[in-house]
Amino acid sequence: MRAVFTLIFFLFFASVFAQDSIQKHNLPIFNYKNGLGFLVPDSSFSLNLRFRVQSRFLMNTTSTENLSPNSWEARVRRTRLSLSGHAFTPKLTYNIQLSFSRGDMDWSDVDASNQNVSPNVLRDAMIFYKPSKNFILGFGQGKLPGNRQRVISSGALQFFDRSPVNANFTLDRDFGVFTTYTIGKKNFKTIFKTAVSSGEGRNSNSSNAGLAYTTRVELLPLGEFTDTGDYFEGDVAREKRPKISIAGGYHFNDMAVRTQGQLGRDLFSAKSYHTYLIDFLLKYKGFALSSEYIRRDTDGSPFTTNADGVTRNVITGDGINTQVSYCFESRWEIAIRHSLVTPHKDIAKSFNQINQFGIGTTKYLRRHKVKGQFNIFYHHERNLTTFKDTQKNFFGVFQMEVGI
Repeated sequence: MRAVFTLIFFLFFASVFAQDSIQKHNLPIFNYKNGLGFLVPDSSFSLNLRFRVQSRFLMNTTSTENLSPNSWEARVRRTRLSLSGHAFTPKLTYNIQLSFSRGDMDWSDVDASNQNVSPNVLRDAMIFYKPSKNFILGFGQGKLPGNRQRVISSGALQFFDRSPVNANFTLDRDFGVFTTYTIGKKNFKTIFKTAVSSGEGRNSNSSNAGLAYTTRVELLPLGEFTDTGDYFEGDVAREKRPKISIAGGYHFNDMAVRTQGQLGRDLFSAKSYHTYLIDFLLKYKGFALSSEYIRRDTDGSPFTTNADGVTRNVITGDGINTQVSYCFESRWEIAIRHSLVTPHKDIAKSFNQINQFGIGTTKYLRRHKVKGQFNIFYHHERNLTTFKDTQKNFFGVFQMEVGI
């Protein structure tokens, strides 16, 4: 017992001496609560470092009848480094996110664009000012306040990746001015988010006369989610009381220059389009239900034509994605997903309807920061003009995520 008291006394003395030494020698104060961070002694500047690696092994079958491998995907899908903190005053904060794997730089023939002429290492570069408790003003490049699955980090997903609905209709990142305003108390909150941005997407070379305008409203009628659980998939926190989020949004991109607004290949002439978004989320004692609907329309025809008669069009249509899951106390989770993408009639000749079903299991070792995932999906594409199936196959995925 004497040895225990001696050890406690020694540790207490060492701690006091260390803090005093830090202050006297102007050394930084370190913390490890959320990544690796340090704070300068006068609290005028802080820096927090985080990283994550997402490694994937995926196999596509030849068809639903022939289960032999048709193709493989074996790669590091994402490698991210994030830097955040405050400067001068806690009211002035910053967030920077960099990507390093090839699959995370939007750099392929499909992504070739006059707006996207090199590998995109920079994903986010935002400066935030918080003049009051309920209001945040942001300036820089970041995620637009679009559909829920997009604003949720790719490291906080319960499946290997986002849905085909998100892939075709999401708003993605853009450069501009962002605002967030919150009203209400913990038992009922309303969050208003807006953005005025360039409309060309991240790291664009230039912007035309048109801008993009985005707004989103989120209602939390039963109060806040545990640990901001409305921004990660699955009820890993196992909410003790039911929590609900209902949200809707609208996006108008004036004179868009790419087939998906902030994403896709170049259009041959600028086109304006509208995007409508609705989503719902419920979590309670390990059970989670999420669903989102997205629709994109253009002003007039979605097609553009060059001098040689080649056409390119804005991807218009409707998409709905629904996910249901249950997370056990052991942090094993089972989940199912259904995604349906239906193109509008005017582009149905060149763009297929996508119908996808999936089932997955996840083992959370340190919530979403360290996890292993295994998914099996059925993928079906059908041309709504000829009513012929163009693709029917299965694919299986194993993925590991490690981060701090």
